[in-house]
Amino acid sequence: MHFIIIARDFKDEKALERRMAARTEHLKNADKLREEGKLVYAAALLNEEGKMAGSIMAVNFDSEAELNETWIKNEPYVLGKVWETVEINKAAPAPVTQDRK
Repeated sequence: MHFIIIARDFKDEKALERRMAARTEHLKNADKLREEGKLVYAAALLNEEGKMAGSIMAVNFDSEAELNETWIKNEPYVLGKVWETVEINKAAPAPVTQDRK
């Protein structure tokens, strides 16, 4: 089952510092998810100043329970108090083909 995750960072003055401190582990975790076929796409959300202020990820897990148990509750940005909110949305990929006009 596909999910779109929209996570917004805390907005306090130390938020970006916490993000950068947790970033290496976050990216290692993302690499592992990609290798397992669970991460489809990821990007940082930017604020008005062009600084990282959140994340968006398209993932593929068997269930929302698996998503929460095997990833979200162990995610370095959650554990490191980077993400203030995490919105989980079920998604259905569109059947896109090159022939479509």
